[in-house]
Amino acid sequence: MTTTLVPTPHGDARAELHCAPEGRAALLLGHGAGGGFGAPDLIAAARGARAAGVHVALIEQPYRVAGRRAPAPAAQLDTAWLSVVDQLAPQWFDDLPLVFGGRSSGARVACRTAAEGQAVAVVCLAFPVHPPGKPEKSRLPELESVEEPTLVIQGDNDPFGMPPSAHHREVVVLPGDHSLKREPKVIAQTVTEWLNRILRPLD
Repeated sequence: MTTTLVPTPHGDARAELHCAPEGRAALLLGHGAGGGFGAPDLIAAARGARAAGVHVALIEQPYRVAGRRAPAPAAQLDTAWLSVVDQLAPQWFDDLPLVFGGRSSGARVACRTAAEGQAVAVVCLAFPVHPPGKPEKSRLPELESVEEPTLVIQGDNDPFGMPPSAHHREVVVLPGDHSLKREPKVIAQTVTEWLNRILRPLD
């Protein structure tokens, strides 16, 4: 594991790099609005990715690195994320396909930036379809804007809603709420199997 600070227009981000022995791609994972990259589902997804021969970079947004709890505006999150990608990709993952992902707010960032960041796929953990009790304030267009293969892992009792599946979007429903704490082994296995399906095999 390697941890490094990455400068962005909105302050330093932090990247925690977990390399697979023979990497065929890289998965960059962002955290939720109020948490860091130690969330159980992020750890499980990272473990599953490495089992599929995929390098992992856990990305901590600048507002968290600076010690602030309240998330930055969406535009700042997206700019910082893409800045990190632009720097990490040539330094650590040269010529490898990139998969974007994250939990909750981090999943939204991954969806919004997938096209500009040239991600080949997206992994969403606990995508917040709408604020609890406010289904009229839907964030579903962010998810539906992604044209690349997408994996969504969602708790069956998530108060933030349940996204629908689509022709390029697989939705895996697990027991639990928005935290996705209950099934880390299943999350890891699901990510491993999905990445093995969508990525080209190692030479």
